[in-house]
Amino acid sequence: MNKLLVFDEFIIQIGQSPVLTAYAGLVAWTVPYLEIIIAVMLIVPRFRLLGLYASFSLMVMFTAYIFIILNFSKSIPCSCGGVLEKLGWTEHLIFNIAFVILAFIGIQIMNGQKNYSTPKYASL
Repeated sequence: MNKLLVFDEFIIQIGQSPVLTAYAGLVAWTVPYLEIIIAVMLIVPRFRLLGLYASFSLMVMFTAYIFIILNFSKSIPCSCGGVLEKLGWTEHLIFNIAFVILAFIGIQIMNGQKNYSTPKYASL
């Protein structure tokens, strides 16, 4: 929501990224709405596993972006909001890696529950 509340600032920061400059408009509109959709999917039990996969994928992309910026860019613009705004880039990378791991664990747990559900013949 923070990205949408300060959208003008967000799009400027995305535009300053050496990696995303050409796609600033598309990224600025897509990312916040995608994050909201994923959050809703995580809340709704029917879509939770899909939401975990989507969250995992998005966090892997964010983490790869931070890694690329840290290692291959001279300019390091930050389009983060909230608590993440206060973190340095290395801390942000660690934060993202932790959430990639949490999403992976969540996927494993959900898949484990799916595999151990009550067999169809047990209700006979």
